[in-house]
Amino acid sequence: MALLLDTHFARGSASPGELAAVCHDVHIPIHPDEHITVAAERADGRRARETGRWLVRHGTDRCSVTLGLALIAAVGTADDIRRVQTIGLLSDWFGPLAAHALARLPGGAEAVAWLAERVTGWGRVYAVHTLCRLDDPVTRPWLLRRACDGDFLNAYFVGDVVRTTGLHEAATASHVDDEIMDHAGRILLVTTGSSGMGATLSRYPHAEAVMAAHLRHLTRTEPSAGRYCTAASLAGNLGEDGDEGSIGPARRWRHHRDGYLSLLARDDWCGVAREALAAKDPGILWLVETAWGRRVAAFAGRPSPQSSDRSSPQ
Repeated sequence: MALLLDTHFARGSASPGELAAVCHDVHIPIHPDEHITVAAERADGRRARETGRWLVRHGTDRCSVTLGLALIAAVGTADDIRRVQTIGLLSDWFGPLAAHALARLPGGAEAVAWLAERVTGWGRVYAVHTLCRLDDPVTRPWLLRRACDGDFLNAYFVGDVVRTTGLHEAATASHVDDEIMDHAGRILLVTTGSSGMGATLSRYPHAEAVMAAHLRHLTRTEPSAGRYCTAASLAGNLGEDGDEGSIGPARRWRHHRDGYLSLLARDDWCGVAREALAAKDPGILWLVETAWGRRVAAFAGRPSPQSSDRSSPQ
């Protein structure tokens, strides 16, 4: 790829379109590549930058757009932030280079956080990893409150998030807001099923303290469908049927599990959960489709929705 770029930029009359036409013959990595970076830096900076911008804007395939993004990542300026953020929304493919390109620019952490807030799946993994690496105080509140969106791929960055944010200090502070604690619950839930992917609950040094703080907070806050789902899922994952590779011996968490189960059995929490089911809340619908969900207090003995559908008259 570097040779192809050197050859292209050596010809003063070569257009970006010509580069787009020939870049299919070589491998263009979706992650930062030092050979492409060095080749871009060897070329005239303005020309390399304008070529990258043209490819990102006018490229009609992944190869040309990826190459354009790589050039911008190497020699782009703050004028490229909106352009990179826009293409970065197609994040499963362009996310790694977009996060890298934004991170090297002035105000890059905020620009990456903008992208992280709007992407899911692998794109969120790339963006959150970058934010944790930058460890900018400006974006730390976002990491503390919103990094984990509930996707199972959160397991790949959950360890970075708890270390960067100092989650245990925030969760056990004398004054902590609902958003931090709701996010702490999502983080704890991710770590109960992250074996082989990232940081696990059993290896998190402050797991007991954060879980105790989460449970205390839930007992004095208003119930919601989301909180019910999180607490119910945690109670299920902390039991004997949980992932031992993630939680270790279930007996370690028995006290906390009993606390969640007691909370889930409260009349006010059961009432909110049942109302959410009637309103077809997606999280509650998912919960009652699981064997464990039909054992928690709000839905104990409830038949599987699939079974109900099959038994209903046609």
